[in-house]
Order: sequence, then C-alpha cells, then structure tokens
Amino acid sequence: MRPLTWVFDLDNTLHDTRPHVMPHIDRAMTRYVARQLDLDDAAANALRARYVRTHGATLRGLMHHHGTDPRHFLWHTHQFDDLGAMLRWEPGLRRTLGRLPGRRIVYSNAPLFYIERVLEHLGIATMFQAVYSIESVGFHAKPAISGFRAVLSVERLQPARSIMVEDSIDNLRTAKRLGMRTVWVERDAATPRHVDLKVRTISQLARRVGAFGV
Repeated sequence: MRPLTWVFDLDNTLHDTRPHVMPHIDRAMTRYVARQLDLDDAAANALRARYVRTHGATLRGLMHHHGTDPRHFLWHTHQFDDLGAMLRWEPGLRRTLGRLPGRRIVYSNAPLFYIERVLEHLGIATMFQAVYSIESVGFHAKPAISGFRAVLSVERLQPARSIMVEDSIDNLRTAKRLGMRTVWVERDAATPRHVDLKVRTISQLARRVGAFGV
C-alpha cells in the first residue's frame, strides 16, 4: 500500500491571510487591472468579480480576454515590503505537521516565489516533499480539475490515499470528485457531504488523524 499523502493548500489553510496578506493582494490585483486596462478602481473591481465568476480567477480572465502574461501579473501582485510582519499562523505549526503520518505536499493557486517565501517565514519549508504552484499546473487555478489531475499524475498518487486539506469548499468538491479524502479548515459553517472531516484549525488535524484510519 502506498503511503498516505497530505496535500495542503497554503493561504488560509497553513496561515491566515485575512488580516493583512489577502487585502494587500486584492489591492495589488485591482491596481494591476486598472493600470493595464486603463480603468478606474471601481471598474477594475467589477471586472475582477466577473472574471472570478466566469473563469475561476482574475488571472484566467485576463489571460483569456486580454492575453495577459501570467508571470508578469503574478510578480506584480505578490510583492510585499515586509511579508514576515504580515503573516499570521498557529503556534506549533511545524510540530503539528510533523505528527501527521505519511508524505506532505503543498498545492496552491499562488506563484512559486510567494509560496517559498511564506513557507520559509513560517519555518516549515523542510516539512514538505514537493510544492505545486499555479505555474506547475499550466496556470489552471483550483478548482479546475486539470490542475488536480496534474498533481496526482506527477506525484503518482492514489486518490484514496491522498487527503486534500483546504479552506475552499469548491476546491474540496473537485478533490472529492477525483476520489481524494477531504479536510475542510473552517470555523463556523455546516459540513457538506463532500467533506470527510472539518477542523477549526490545523492543530486540530493532528488530534483527529484517527478519523482516516491511520
């Protein structure tokens, strides 16, 4: 039997972007769209919302309709004067990850240079055997099924022996369709049928790992 593999999202799963990081990225994306398409901020925000609804991400809409260079977009929307000071995460995160049996990988919609910086700041870069970014899957952002299939194929993972840990319920729905087991990092909402386990924080995951029969 192949070892269990934990597939972790990054933002709002391994750390909390809501206080500082995500507002900064949202503002940067709006500025980028406004500058590139000669729009005011209100129009840029409205366009971003439409692209998220119809394409799953601002970037996919920009690529499809405007031929935007994805690497240019990602570089200019993920710059921080002091990323370390903006990060918020659980005490003991490294210890918690170390208690999980099997392999650990990261699969995020973020660019690789950002993922690597965040993991270093969190002190957990060495805890993962592989990292998959938006570039790794041809810029097909989750919840697109093609990205999940690419990760499973490259890593030669058996879906039934793979556990997706996410804050996004839509991303978990795709993982479940592929036969992966699912963990939802969510504090308040009711648990839908395609979620195998809901935890409020990553620290709870190590305490409830028995739910997966390991």
